[in-house]
Amino acid sequence: MYLITFITAIPVYFFYVPVLDDPRYILGGGADTSVSFGAFLELLLIIANIGTAVVLYPILKRQNEILILGYVTARVMECVFIAVGILSLLTVVTLRQEAGAGADAASLLTTGESLVALHEWTRLLGPGFVVGIGNGLILGYLMYRSALVPRPMAVLGLIGGPLIIVSGVGVLLGVIEAGSVWQGIATIPEFFWELLLGIWPIVRGFNPSAVARLEHESQ
Repeated sequence: MYLITFITAIPVYFFYVPVLDDPRYILGGGADTSVSFGAFLELLLIIANIGTAVVLYPILKRQNEILILGYVTARVMECVFIAVGILSLLTVVTLRQEAGAGADAASLLTTGESLVALHEWTRLLGPGFVVGIGNGLILGYLMYRSALVPRPMAVLGLIGGPLIIVSGVGVLLGVIEAGSVWQGIATIPEFFWELLLGIWPIVRGFNPSAVARLEHESQ
């Protein structure tokens, strides 16, 4: 599930480029198929995101049921932000397709720019903030305490989570720019933390002694 989130999330930007980088997209010919395919990838991303939470819940509730519920909730909230972002760009596509020859160009441009700005804020507050709380702090702590994966690996989440939160707040308050080098650097530990969460269980599996301990404590 974690690997699917990478496969779906990374290419999405390139499919959205026509609408994100062209303020006049809503008035032009439009690359609607590209935008629609990007939306499809993000729908798969939502499914995979929720899947990561659902799969981990029965395992990590043995460690701390309250915190794993917090992780599930954070994952769902992240998906809500993503869904709102998808709807904002699909609305731009619909308005472009249905705008007649006599449509007010200025109003359309303002509406299109507003919807693209909404999409950018959903990226900041969902993947750019909520992820730091859920995937970073909560899941990092649970994996560190349970020792299901190597603890140095879990430390990446404990470091990456706060960095994403701080960078997100920095953008929100205007301290740093969205998409800046500083924000990119802040995402590196979290990037590798989530990537390893996708690779490690496939290659090595969870620590057998940690699994046995959790099963014993749950009895």
